[in-house]
Amino acid sequence: MREPLSIDSFPWLVADIGGTNARFGLVQEPGGPVAHVETLKGSDHPSPQAAALAYLDTVTARTGERPRPRQAALALACAIQGDTARMTNSAWVVSRETLIRTLGVEQVLLLNDFEALALALPQLSAADVTLFGGPARPDAAAPMAVVGPGTGLGVSTCVPVGQGRWVALAAEGGHVTVAAADEVEAEVLRLLRREFAHVSAERVLSGLGLPLLHRALCTVRGTPPETLSPEQISHRALVEREAAALATLDVFCSMLGTFAGNVALTVGARGGVFIAGGIAQKIADHLVGSRFRERFEAKGRFESYQAGIATGLVTAPHVALTGAAQGIAHALRQSDPGGG
Repeated sequence: MREPLSIDSFPWLVADIGGTNARFGLVQEPGGPVAHVETLKGSDHPSPQAAALAYLDTVTARTGERPRPRQAALALACAIQGDTARMTNSAWVVSRETLIRTLGVEQVLLLNDFEALALALPQLSAADVTLFGGPARPDAAAPMAVVGPGTGLGVSTCVPVGQGRWVALAAEGGHVTVAAADEVEAEVLRLLRREFAHVSAERVLSGLGLPLLHRALCTVRGTPPETLSPEQISHRALVEREAAALATLDVFCSMLGTFAGNVALTVGARGGVFIAGGIAQKIADHLVGSRFRERFEAKGRFESYQAGIATGLVTAPHVALTGAAQGIAHALRQSDPGGG
């Protein structure tokens, strides 16, 4: 059983920082939701600490009282090693020591963004997830995985360790070598391997990869290849019902199902595999009606194993902020096992 957290440790400042935007929020009491969520454009601020101070100024102007966070956690779209992180797609350098000094907090936790998403999985309610593809239901007592096709392809796993605690495994699973499951996919990958020495899952299952997938698939289908943005491909498929774009989304969803099934087998994600990220939400209806689940289960002798694993689309907003808050809670309980 988890011990309650002391009210003296609140409020908590949580953030989800990507290459373009930084989202901030506050948790003001034990078990409380993430409140006062604001999105700031990263380029408008010289540093993460400047953005955090601007956020606190905004909350102050709205409420008439300046928040004084005691704890902070930042979910970052980059790899983290030690006390400093360099953002992959922005000039920001995130320093734990600088944030502690500037914000006056007691501690700062730096998390990979998908590590934070994984920590949020046990907290998701039925209203936060659209389950699809079978009768299986999530099980927060078993390992769960999150797969996120966005600008790149994120992957992480959340493992229960007892007493209501979870450990999130930060990894780079999106960079594994992608596999083909039929002749069309094999031909697509053959074409891409002419251009790239290594064709990773992220190379096709992401916003960066969708145009490459579309171009290669047009060549396979014998139609003139075009260079389109992910938004153009989605519009042509979902609004104009254009054949090549629809075929691209079909292959995308099928390959995503194969990949998600591989993740489930690799980490033993019997608690469920959840799809997050902007692309998945934009093509939600197409994804749910696609061959994703068929491919997820198509693992030969382990088909029945896969059939027992729930798959769902995360629809709740600001999930990484919830995960960042869980990171703080776990860190506080670990530093004070007696329940302080």
